[in-house]
Amino acid sequence: MQSEAQHPALTLCPAPQTSWTDDLPVCKQSGVGFSTNQIYREDGHRQEEHSFEDRSFHCQFDASTSLYAIFDGYEGIKVADFAMQRLAAEILLGQLNGLTTDEEIKEVLRQAFIAVERSYMDTIEELIAEKTSLQCDIPTGMNSYKAFKSFPEIVNKLNRINCELSSGASAIVALVFNGKLYVANVGDCRALLCKADENQSLRIAQLSIDHTLKNEDELLRLSQLGLDVKSISQGSHLGNQKITRCLGNYLVKGEYKEFEELAPAALEPIIAEPEVHGGIEIDESCEFLLLMSRGLYKSLEEATGTDQVNKELTLMAVEQFEIQSTLTGVAQAVVDKIVRIHHDANLNAGASAFAKGKRDDITLLVRNFNFTMPNAIKSPTGPPREIYDPYKHTVIHMSDDDEESEEDNNYASAWGQSTSSDNATMTASGETPETESDERIDAYVDFSEFYENLEKRKKAGTLPDLPLGMTWF
Repeated sequence: MQSEAQHPALTLCPAPQTSWTDDLPVCKQSGVGFSTNQIYREDGHRQEEHSFEDRSFHCQFDASTSLYAIFDGYEGIKVADFAMQRLAAEILLGQLNGLTTDEEIKEVLRQAFIAVERSYMDTIEELIAEKTSLQCDIPTGMNSYKAFKSFPEIVNKLNRINCELSSGASAIVALVFNGKLYVANVGDCRALLCKADENQSLRIAQLSIDHTLKNEDELLRLSQLGLDVKSISQGSHLGNQKITRCLGNYLVKGEYKEFEELAPAALEPIIAEPEVHGGIEIDESCEFLLLMSRGLYKSLEEATGTDQVNKELTLMAVEQFEIQSTLTGVAQAVVDKIVRIHHDANLNAGASAFAKGKRDDITLLVRNFNFTMPNAIKSPTGPPREIYDPYKHTVIHMSDDDEESEEDNNYASAWGQSTSSDNATMTASGETPETESDERIDAYVDFSEFYENLEKRKKAGTLPDLPLGMTWF
């Protein structure tokens, strides 16, 4: 996620770092797709506004434990890199041993986020001390313009430090533990779980909370701290960012009093405590899970104006499950499609309000449970699904034609009857032909003449010699 910080972006993003999570076994039931941010140029040449700031991992720790995460960094990758390494350690290195209740496991996730936040803040203490020392070299009460004219080197150093201190990240984590699913998040990454109901319709559930200024619960929390939420909700920023919870960004936490809209708060208004959901039984009804950075769904919203972005994303994933042979292929194909949609919409927008001229980093992680992949070597099989969006109460029928149903004007385009080695005997209607278990099937070729000639040559002794160890039957 790219924030619009109030400080000049003068720091250089460090090169990607290796993580101990790289050595964990990759979960083979998952795949990741991504695309770096882009500034749209008239000459068509690709240009990135900044280095790729998303981070992710998808690992299977043991037979009963898998962990998946996306970190959507902004103002550099410092927090995203740190969180990727430390958050896994705060969950997988013995913290889950002996735990049985949902509340215990959810508390582990909650404390993991808080521990990562605390540890990160410890790493920037020297930077904070350097900033304090530099500020002491500028006379008290001097405005920013005069300060820059009188002490340009000091002001430039302070700007670089402020940019580094404002580095932060949204984060979403999905834990599969002992047959249950748990999801925790801060910021505006999303998790969508798709489950089949008793009618084999696919229902979409968003398991994460968008911690933005459109979230009424978050506005209530801020109002209880003494902030003017009416004024805040009319703006687009909270301090120097757009989200109400995050990892990192010291400026809106330790120095929140420096921001006019945050100064009245009795306590730090921007927090790192996650919202946690679970445990959800992973049974035959669970089809697949989508974890995504903000760039994915926001790009689709900007380009199409849809108010049912979760449904549209799920439809794209379903379409790619039918086509692709790997889960990485599914995730990357969805990302590529959205990138093309956003690019084309931006070029066609001209001078309209949409033409922002750029797109953010995108990451999509797909975890399959039971959904059909007919082109995979090994895949669960099942009938076509309908998709039900509980937020709009809209059923999306996956039919064999592109016509809209009279009962529902939001039917999806066709993706056809799935076929695989496991259901190759199904008829066009989806029904399996009935046969008796002991019924013999007539041969397609008559070999009687072959066997007659074989017996004649045996008696005549004219059969050709075979290699050592082989005999004529």
